[in-house]
Parts: sequence; structure tokens; C-alpha cells
Amino acid sequence: MKLIRFGEEGKEKPGVQLENGKRLDISDFGQDYDETFFGGKGLEELKIWLDTKLDSCPEVSDTTRLAAPFCRPSKIICIGLNYAKHAAESGMQIPKEPVLFFKATSAIVGPNDAVIIPKGSTKTDWEVELAVVIGKKASYVSEKEAMDHVAGYVLHNDYSEREFQIERSGQWVKGKSCDTFAPLGPFIATKDEIKDPHNLNLWLKVNGEMLQNSNTSDFVFNIPESVSYISQFMTLLPGDIISTGTPSGVGLGFDPPRYLKPGDTVELGIDGLGTSRQVAKAY
Repeated sequence: MKLIRFGEEGKEKPGVQLENGKRLDISDFGQDYDETFFGGKGLEELKIWLDTKLDSCPEVSDTTRLAAPFCRPSKIICIGLNYAKHAAESGMQIPKEPVLFFKATSAIVGPNDAVIIPKGSTKTDWEVELAVVIGKKASYVSEKEAMDHVAGYVLHNDYSEREFQIERSGQWVKGKSCDTFAPLGPFIATKDEIKDPHNLNLWLKVNGEMLQNSNTSDFVFNIPESVSYISQFMTLLPGDIISTGTPSGVGLGFDPPRYLKPGDTVELGIDGLGTSRQVAKAY
């Protein structure tokens, strides 16, 4: 199943996207995609509901704005340097344990909303990433159990302001949490939709030029390892997001580095998870 949310900001509604690309409004189902939905039997109940209600669901126009495909989660946990080649281009060693940092949930926007270059920024960068959506509360879970706690997957562009992140001391969260720095979607693909999340092509273009083009097979730490590891330090709640890191090809890695300017267009995608597009605008 592919879960979407749509509508103008602050008035989003839940929906589904069918295999033929048609989008349907499922507001009458009575639940939005939040912690209660993922942590309860929301997915199972929605499937049953759609068996009898599918034909009566209103169609959502292709011109309607897509929002992030879930209500604001309790947290976004990101894994840094999780592709070997990206660690190398960043001038850092491959980590012995996952590098964890937070991204503020206030950064979440729709997949095709504009990315706003923050006030005073000269080093806004891009990062295509596979994000994991937690479906069941996870605390001290083993790697063997970890995938039982995954609801699905979603495309994420982990925008980063490198001066804020690296040069201004402190934790990375400052460079990761600016408004609009977490476009997510177009949809959540439930776990059954993705045969092997460890063999997905992912790519990103800036102004039509392919800059990131890799595969999740290059993970340093795979999804079960990551979910289990994080759950040793904090409880993962249903609907939480784990963003699994980016491959090589970020702006920081070029010589000289390349960063976004107002008017630049960023396009990205992952096998089975669709594509998104953001146009950069000045604050």
C-alpha cells in the first residue's frame, strides 16, 4: 500500500495511491497517519475498509499539493556517514558504530514544496536518503526482531547547511533542522511493497545534472542493525523516522564545494518510492 497526504498546508488529508498512479481521498476512513495509526491496527483496518469503500473514494487531482505522508512524528533520527564512499568524500573514517543525530520535525514539508535557503546561509547542501518508518514501539530490540518494527519506507532529502553543521561548533542538528530541510514523500510504501530495501537505486540531480547515483547495498550499517542500535539508546515510537544516510555526491564533497543558489532545482528518487522535486528559494 502507498500512503499519501494531500491538501494545502495545515489542512492536509489522508489518502492512498493506487498501482496505476491514481490518488484517492480516504478521509471517511476516520484516521490520519499518526502514532495511533501506525502503532495500532491502522494498516490492517485500512486494507479491510478499502475492500468495500475503494470505488466510493473521491479521486485526488494531480494538481493538488502532496504533503509529507504522515502527521508530524515524535522524532527524526538520522544516521551520518552510512555509505562508505560518502565518508571518504567527507574526509572522515568509516564509523565503528552508527553516527546518530536528530533533525527537528518542524523541518518536515511536502515532497515538492520549495526548499528555503536559510537566512545567512551560503552552504545549503542536498542528500538523497532512504527513510524508514517505525510501525511498532521499539525498545532494546535485537537485530533479528528489528524488521518486525518497520512499517514502511519513504524518500527523504536530508538538506544540510554545512557551515551551521560543521563550522559553527556544537552538534550537527543546527545544520539539519532549518525550516523546509526535510521534504518527505511522495508516499510511504508499506514494507510489503519493497522486496529488498538493501538493494535500491537512489539518485539526485541538481538543475538536471546527476550528482548522486548509488545503491543502498553500500550501507555501512543495514536497517536491522540501525533499528536495533538506536533502540538501545531511546524508545522508537510508531511513526518515527530513521533516515539511513546519503551516498557520495553531496555538494560538500566537490572540489571546490558546490551549494544551492536561489532558483536551483533539485530532483531525486529511489526505486519503488517515487520522486520528488524542490526549487530553492532565498529566505
